[in-house]
Amino acid sequence: MPTGGGKSLCFQIPAICLEGVAIVVSPLIALMQDQVTALKNLGIKAEFLNSSLSFAEKKLVEDKILKNELDLVYVSPEKLNTEEFLSLLKQSKLSLFAIDEAHCVSQWGHNFRPEYIKFSALKETFPKVPRIALTATADEITRTDIIKNLNLEKGKVFVSSFDRPNIEYIVKTKDKEQQQLLQFIKTEHKNDSGIVYCISRKRVETIAEFLKKEGFDVLPYHAGMDNKTRTINQERFIKEEAVIMVATIAFGMGIDKPDVRFVAHLDLPKSVEAYYQETGRAGRDGLPADAWMVYGLKDIVQLRQFIENSESPQSQKRLEHQKLNSLIAYVEAIHCRRTILLEYFGEESKHKCNNCDNCNEPPVTYDATIDAQKALSCIYRAQTERYGFGVGHIVNILIGKADEKIRNFQHDKLSTFGIGADVSDAQWRSIIRQLVILGYIDIDMQYSSLRTNAKTMKMLKDGGEKVELRKYILESKTKNKRNNTINKTSLTASEDINLFNELKKLRLSFAKQENMPPYIIFSDKSLIDMADKKPKTMKEMASISGVGDYKLNKYGMVFLEVVEKYS
Repeated sequence: MPTGGGKSLCFQIPAICLEGVAIVVSPLIALMQDQVTALKNLGIKAEFLNSSLSFAEKKLVEDKILKNELDLVYVSPEKLNTEEFLSLLKQSKLSLFAIDEAHCVSQWGHNFRPEYIKFSALKETFPKVPRIALTATADEITRTDIIKNLNLEKGKVFVSSFDRPNIEYIVKTKDKEQQQLLQFIKTEHKNDSGIVYCISRKRVETIAEFLKKEGFDVLPYHAGMDNKTRTINQERFIKEEAVIMVATIAFGMGIDKPDVRFVAHLDLPKSVEAYYQETGRAGRDGLPADAWMVYGLKDIVQLRQFIENSESPQSQKRLEHQKLNSLIAYVEAIHCRRTILLEYFGEESKHKCNNCDNCNEPPVTYDATIDAQKALSCIYRAQTERYGFGVGHIVNILIGKADEKIRNFQHDKLSTFGIGADVSDAQWRSIIRQLVILGYIDIDMQYSSLRTNAKTMKMLKDGGEKVELRKYILESKTKNKRNNTINKTSLTASEDINLFNELKKLRLSFAKQENMPPYIIFSDKSLIDMADKKPKTMKEMASISGVGDYKLNKYGMVFLEVVEKYS
């Protein structure tokens, strides 16, 4: 099921209905604590066992397991694999095992965890206890691995839609990316929570500092920070509103914050799976959200270098290159992005989504055969047997910009000097990037320089085949499309928006009082429903989205009073 699609309900409801304790395995401490807090707030008997607890706290939870006083217990993979804990479980009444983030069991997945392999023994150790494995990101290879490595051969496989229709997918090429990011946040998400992903720790710090200076409430998160600071930053992001987290991919696994309105990538992720999981942290409440990304040729070169320089076996490297190439095909696509994403995961999609940049503003393509030949000829004439030149140098030759380096190498004397003066610098960079992706140009990994290959020579000697490329179009300063969550909901009247804001204030006061994230009290979706329907009685309040008996009794009357005041 997709992120936010309700996977937890698939084991939480059986756990409440069946006799005994359900053991839920999760590698994500933050998610465990979050889900247990939410369950307790619904009156459900749930606890977690992980490294954050003291010895006395662990002992208390273990005693409750033995006495069958709990519905669910969340545990870390390491905890479940200990002899001591397995011995405790053998003495307890168990209802089921739920293995979350099950893609971690596959070495072909994007987040392999070797401790997951040991879970195959659960079948022999607890033959009568049902097991369920869940994930949001598994292609066909990973799904096969999950079944095999968790010893689930006779289990049924359920594949829900991977579609997240509330997320708008936007991909742009890098052009002063800090300013691009700033423009995006200012015009689309000025008062929203969001996550900005960067490839390195240093870049995280730089971007966080940049956004802070622009007046946003921003926190950094990466593995180089001490645990205490990381924990404080994560808790602030979860418990406060309109906070932006700038992070490496170390952040986000297990973040169950439903009101993240955007996820921005300032650098390419490693695979479609990683991209899908990271973008899936946006809009978990079903309200509109954006998955925004910028990329350039440097990203592609860097990720290919990471793969080649790793100590992985050749078979793993080949697979990682395939996965990266699938992601590159996605970002360079001229058709509906949602269709490409869904088809990658084996889901057929016949219609345009009308909620991605390619559907809303179809890219312009043109016959670029002549331009391609000019670029390839320039690279061929400039390179020597020992080395080639980078993109910037080749572009300067093409547009006829005789800087010091070009004069030193006498490249202003080449027949290709100034041959592309009628094409902009940005368009030439776009052409070269696309030719690299299409295999007409090689990258010398050691020097990040452009080199010709057999496909280049075929194009130059024989004319080759027709080359159709995307035309680079300068971004216009778009008008403010969506200032906040409200604009794409049924709330249009100013009094409704004012009521929504008052309900948010009330929710925040309860959240601070009870030391929990505001969305656990009520989601934005529930507050919007209240502001829209304006319930007058407890019975009408009970019909509001996300208001069950427990929350109705605990908060219903106080929220009704605020609604009544504005009605």
